[in-house]
Amino acid sequence: MFEGWKREREVRQVLRRLGRQHVGLILQPGNVWVIEQALMHDEKTDTILLTCLMRGWVEVLEQSLPRGKLTAEGNLPPGPMFDSVAPIYRVTDSGWNAINRAHEWTLIGVLIAVASLLATVFLATG
Repeated sequence: MFEGWKREREVRQVLRRLGRQHVGLILQPGNVWVIEQALMHDEKTDTILLTCLMRGWVEVLEQSLPRGKLTAEGNLPPGPMFDSVAPIYRVTDSGWNAINRAHEWTLIGVLIAVASLLATVFLATG
């Protein structure tokens, strides 16, 4: 029971981190995007991103962009700058609604309105 909640929490955390990413600068030549606050990709993050893709919360912006990491000091790595290729994702409107929990807030608002209506009717007749 709690495994499902834990998994959903991890999905929302990755979605929020994806929403915080932004392009810091573009290196020339080659139009290389330097993404600040980028996700650290591992097998778990990739499966979570595919779950978000399946739910319609993210979409693929570019299919196979070169990917590399900076050193611990924040410098460019010695040797080849890129070590893999991977897709880059963007958060959809549905994803932003999931991040902001818009559906839950709407349900809470409806429940409060119904409770207010019932209380009004009960007090008016009593």
